Amino acid sequence: MKKVLPIGLIIIGLIVVIAITLGIKSTRSIDWEESFNEKSNKPYGVSVFYKELPKLFKNQKIRTVYHQPASYLTANREDGYGDHVAKGSFIIIGNSDYLEDDSVDELLNFVGAGNTLFISDYYFSQKIHNTLDVSVEYIKNTKDSISYHYLKHIDVDTVNIDKNEGINYFSSFDSINYSILGHTKIDSSLVNFIEIPFGKGKIYLHTEPKAFTNYNLLKEDRYKYVEGLISYLPENNIYFDSYTKIQTGYNGDVEKESNLSWFLEQLSFKWAWYMALIFGLLFIIFNAKRRQRIIKTIKPLQNTTIDFVKTISNLYYETQDHKNLIDKKITYFLERLRVDFNMDTTTLDNNFIKKLALKTGKKKDDIKKLINYINWLRTKNEFFETNLMQLNRLIEAFYLK
Repeated sequence: MKKVLPIGLIIIGLIVVIAITLGIKSTRSIDWEESFNEKSNKPYGVSVFYKELPKLFKNQKIRTVYHQPASYLTANREDGYGDHVAKGSFIIIGNSDYLEDDSVDELLNFVGAGNTLFISDYYFSQKIHNTLDVSVEYIKNTKDSISYHYLKHIDVDTVNIDKNEGINYFSSFDSINYSILGHTKIDSSLVNFIEIPFGKGKIYLHTEPKAFTNYNLLKEDRYKYVEGLISYLPENNIYFDSYTKIQTGYNGDVEKESNLSWFLEQLSFKWAWYMALIFGLLFIIFNAKRRQRIIKTIKPLQNTTIDFVKTISNLYYETQDHKNLIDKKITYFLERLRVDFNMDTTTLDNNFIKKLALKTGKKKDDIKKLINYINWLRTKNEFFETNLMQLNRLIEAFYLK
């Protein structure tokens, strides 16, 4: 038995080392994959939106659908074998291309019975296009990878979505019976959000799922646009289509399954998990009788960052090293423009001023005054306190206005 413990410790140690190594490796670069996974905290996951659903639909039941709609909705209709009758709004964010014809049929039956279907995706299942007689086309963004989105009947400011190489829009639809609810534009305004009456219910189709991702919901006021989109859904139960799909038949208890359920279905993962639990239990048993050493109290390190910054800034100021401070403020300001607005700061000319005004929404005259003052300072060799104070005032005004 004494030989088992070292072997177990070695195996556990290897598992921990591999996990840490993979974790470090995965954090070296940002994963910009558009997964639309409700469990993912990556930029283009939708975990933030998923977690906010109970707040958006208070006192309503939020159900996560892990099965194909054909299986889930068939089981939970009036004559089905499920644990309830499905009524409310069915939400699909991205990845709707998995929908097969039988799932589309069940979703349409669900809507026809007086419920709501909301899909936000770049394209839809071919049967949805054919049944609803809608067409979607793509236009490439040849300017600056920024698209603009706004709603027609809701008082929400226009939002911009960056890192967008192009936009999808409805090129044809029944303009008499379908209602236009939103537009998108790069150069000209195009329809990207429509309401379709179907039977006793309604279908909402939207062509920019990226708006629902973590990156956009947490940036500026873009969440208000998503709130406006979702506000069209009635106050009712929500069925959220999960990124994870279980291919076995619906058995009624899928909503209670944990994130570990899929891994336990895989034989290799299952045995690895159980072995880790067994060796962990052995480690606890063999170390339970050992006395715990007195834990030394270690005072946490004081955060002296602010004091350090004050000391260094006072040093520069008291030594009248205005040139050094001006150079550093200009360098830091231009770096913020490169990071926050993806601006090329090599040449600070009128074209640069125009682009910066468009991206920030600031007045062109205010930006021109700041940029011209920076260009003027770069031509001087001798600086005074008034130069430093004027530069500081202009930069602060840029961020405050």
